[in-house]
Amino acid sequence: MKEVCVYAASSAEVAPVYLDAAYRTGQLLARCGFGVVNGAGRRGLMRALSDGALQAGGEVTGIIPRFMLEKGWQYDALTRIIPTETMHRRKQLMAERSSAAIALPGGYGTLEELSEIITWKQLGLYPHPVVILNTCDFYAPLIGWFRRAVEEKFIPLCHAALWHVAATPEEAVESICRAPRWDPALSKLSLQE
Repeated sequence: MKEVCVYAASSAEVAPVYLDAAYRTGQLLARCGFGVVNGAGRRGLMRALSDGALQAGGEVTGIIPRFMLEKGWQYDALTRIIPTETMHRRKQLMAERSSAAIALPGGYGTLEELSEIITWKQLGLYPHPVVILNTCDFYAPLIGWFRRAVEEKFIPLCHAALWHVAATPEEAVESICRAPRWDPALSKLSLQE
């Protein structure tokens, strides 16, 4: 089974519209035959995503650092939980297992994970689709910043295609199913040769 890495918030204080979109994303991924890989959180969008996938008959692999396990932050209902020694290894393993990545709305951690996977794709290390689920225009300021960075030539124009934006869970899942494989010739390293 192909797995999709989904970055998401663990906050339980968010508006229901975000939880609903996360749940729907999990459902759709499972129905399309994708397993979900996430950070194993037991709250917030991470849990809603996992519940959606599990209740639709899918599998969810949670990858979590041991220090978080020791605090009991994991969602024990997941199909499997894989502990790691560090946050860095957690992110690396999530990327290695996945054939696409989706970023749901989130905070600092989600932003950092999204930025890292886009950078890895830019460097030719992650050739898979990266989709930003822009529920309620949550990511509009970040998408505006990306566009300005392209306009001001901090990012090459060809790298504007490193990520796709989806307004709904349906669009997000459709994007990962339709996206072409990234051409490694467009990586930042290739452009500098």
